[in-house]
Amino acid sequence: MDQPLIAADPHAEIREEVRKLCARFPGEYWRELDTRRGYPTEFVTALTEAGYLGALIPEEYGGAGLQLSAAAAILETIHAEGCNGAACHAQMYIMGTILKHGSPEQKQRYLPGIASGELRLQAFGVTEPTSGTDTTNLRTTAKREGDKYIVNGQKIWTSRAEHSDLMLLLARTTPKDQVEKRTDGLSTFIVDMRQALGNGLTIRPIRTMMNHNSCEVFFDNMEVPAENLVGVEGKGFRYILDGMNAERLLIASESIGDAKWFTEKSVAYSKERVLFGRPIGANQGVQFPIAKAYAQMRAAEAIVKLGLEKFEAGLPCGEEANMGKMLAADAAWAAAEACVQTHGGFGFAEEYDVERKFREARLYQVAPISTNLVLSYIGQHVLGMPRSY
Repeated sequence: MDQPLIAADPHAEIREEVRKLCARFPGEYWRELDTRRGYPTEFVTALTEAGYLGALIPEEYGGAGLQLSAAAAILETIHAEGCNGAACHAQMYIMGTILKHGSPEQKQRYLPGIASGELRLQAFGVTEPTSGTDTTNLRTTAKREGDKYIVNGQKIWTSRAEHSDLMLLLARTTPKDQVEKRTDGLSTFIVDMRQALGNGLTIRPIRTMMNHNSCEVFFDNMEVPAENLVGVEGKGFRYILDGMNAERLLIASESIGDAKWFTEKSVAYSKERVLFGRPIGANQGVQFPIAKAYAQMRAAEAIVKLGLEKFEAGLPCGEEANMGKMLAADAAWAAAEACVQTHGGFGFAEEYDVERKFREARLYQVAPISTNLVLSYIGQHVLGMPRSY
């Protein structure tokens, strides 16, 4: 029998179950949280109990043992249903560093608890106020003293720090002027925040335009057991990089989900809203921006799918991960603009959820990597142009 030209979605069942779960958390739930800048504990608990946040953890540690494309399908569906995966998505992409570079003891100590929900791995301490995405110039230090490291410094935009038990931390263990390559001398640690909070670790929330639970974290002689060093000292930058393509592909999937949500809302409203004796969707000025944003989303979707396939095959996928993240964020923003414009004044009313999703979608033009840095990557590493930074 001839194979079908287009293969069936291998994650259709997962998507359907995620839709059912998301139906328990309608717009009212997210609007109430948004008002008080609350954390969606109930939503995250439901995802954990359903096994979705442990999707990438091997079965031997209590996870589902699924591949990255399954995680992408979960996050895309969450966003396409009007919910927000940002409250817990870090657990999926942080996981890769521990899975690939963690010791057997670290995996056994942490992964079962993360899979069951007993432990929350949501905080990723990399970005700093002075260096931003110039990671090799970070100033947080970790100095070895016997069987522990002493950490001093500061991180910013460490989202979910108040709602996490564990943090994956990147710190400099060898001074920059003592290494051959600027990427050397950085090390990765698993920080037990339950023990560290109040004992050298201070968390300060940052209020932002969207409810993203972002924080500053400060380290003042914070102790980390030497056994919590991930991999080899001084090679942490490479360990973090290994997870960045996964992060970008997953964030891109969220943006694709956002674009689908905005487009569905736009199309529905354009059909039902009648002015001057006809549905506003019949007007090309309304119709064309929606159609163009949809086309942008489908193009981004194709690039992200290719990136996921390469990632799972163990092939280099930096080009697709970076382009997919940029194109998906652009598509989500175009769909958001079209949605607000289609709804007119109602697009600014909280009860329609458009303005909330509009604010949330804007973030991914900046994070986890800005559009400018994506373009720099394409220029240098894909097109072979001179280094720009």
